[in-house]
Amino acid sequence: MQSFRPISNLSVLSKLLERLVSKQLVEYLTGNCLLPDRQSAYRRFHSTETAVLRVLSDILLALRSGDLAMLTLLDLSAAFDSVDHDTLLTRLQKSYGLDGVVLSWFTSYLAGSTQFVKSSASSSMPSVVLHGVPQGSVLGPILFLLYTADVLQSCNW
Repeated sequence: MQSFRPISNLSVLSKLLERLVSKQLVEYLTGNCLLPDRQSAYRRFHSTETAVLRVLSDILLALRSGDLAMLTLLDLSAAFDSVDHDTLLTRLQKSYGLDGVVLSWFTSYLAGSTQFVKSSASSSMPSVVLHGVPQGSVLGPILFLLYTADVLQSCNW
């Protein structure tokens, strides 16, 4: 049961709108240098290969200069489900400068969603979703990135 996570069933119109918002958001973040330097996703000419090469390069440089190298990995399974909406909206405003109509749109995007479990012919009562970003959406991963980006900045690299 722990491996079952909510998936958003979005209409074609919703997916199209998300793609448009995603494109504008990434252009805004990139144009204003608001994405973390070491963030590979949603950036041109960055990929998981780029990230792996950077980590390997940093380790080899440390070892070559006689320093110790340590790699700490963090398992973020079900992390998308733990995003606090109020904290995310505050970060969008304070860390990324989103306000006015844009912030109101993201507020309405996150608010009012419900979820339920359906099995065969029966289903549970809908409950309001208070945490998490929509799984299966275009904006979900980007919003999670922005939610966690402050963690990268707190690391002294």
